[in-house]
Amino acid sequence: MDKLLQEIINWVKINDEKIVIGISGHGAAGKTTFANRIVNLLNQNEVNHINTDPYIVSSNLRKHAIIDYTYQNETHRYKMTACHPSAHHLSSLERDVQMVRAGLDLYTLDAHYKKSELISSKNKVTIVEGMSVAFINPGLFDLKIYFYTDDETELMRRSNRDIIERGTDIHYLSQSHEERRIQYEVFMHMYSQHFDIIIKTSDRAIHIEKNIFEFKC
Repeated sequence: MDKLLQEIINWVKINDEKIVIGISGHGAAGKTTFANRIVNLLNQNEVNHINTDPYIVSSNLRKHAIIDYTYQNETHRYKMTACHPSAHHLSSLERDVQMVRAGLDLYTLDAHYKKSELISSKNKVTIVEGMSVAFINPGLFDLKIYFYTDDETELMRRSNRDIIERGTDIHYLSQSHEERRIQYEVFMHMYSQHFDIIIKTSDRAIHIEKNIFEFKC
């Protein structure tokens, strides 16, 4: 992973143009940690970081959106999770990324768990990180990085993050986990094919399945 990080940093430094990097993937697969490492290596005072969690439709609203879908020849009926494109304010996110590309200042969306922040047009690099990134026009990004993980690791990491940081109820989290994973397979994972770098993580290993920089050497 350190080698990949260095490849990204070197690519940024030799690029004279402003850069927008999209980092996405399923839930707690490691994308936020990776985004933070890039920010710190580049100088956090000179990098914009947009976390797209506020662009996800509130779970209080999504619980009323019941959808039908088929997985492994079985019919499922459950509330829409954040793995479905319609669970995101995609037009708002595309607008904001286009503003970044146009060299305009903007403020990120405000949420009770993440306050609004200024995205400065003076910064060379903007990192847009979160599940929502997978569902918008991939042409808006100069580099696209995708993370995913296995079922067991995902549940453990989500428990640590959502319960401690966001106050999510443990019983609700456990009940929704299985259907969330199924909706991920049905509605989200297909979008990984549009990414330049694909990384599968777990507590046992990290596997880089695709790396565009390997073809540039």
